[in-house]
Amino acid sequence: MATATARAQARPQQRPAPSPQPRPAARRRVAPRPRLAGSVVWILLVAGLLAGIVALNVGVLRLNVEGERLEAREAELSARGDALSAELSRAAAAGRIEAIAVRDLGLVRPEQTTYVRLARARK
Repeated sequence: MATATARAQARPQQRPAPSPQPRPAARRRVAPRPRLAGSVVWILLVAGLLAGIVALNVGVLRLNVEGERLEAREAELSARGDALSAELSRAAAAGRIEAIAVRDLGLVRPEQTTYVRLARARK
């Protein structure tokens, strides 16, 4: 009998069966919305922003190239203006003009300069 008592103590006690309770009315389960649509919107938004950044960088690069081209053109025109200025000063030199007058026009250098004084006009 001692073994029967030990066996009874070793066995877990069984709970009494729960009394049947009425189940609440079944609720409609709402199917979870797919999160894919929200993800696609975020992906498109980020892609649009990245495309805008790339377009902005391309625009800045084009402006830089145009600026460098204009700077080179400005340096070229400045050098040409300096050359023309030097040519003009050579062309306007008094010695050159005198040489052309003697050679091409047949003018002669005066031997002596004469000044004539005029009488004052009366008022």
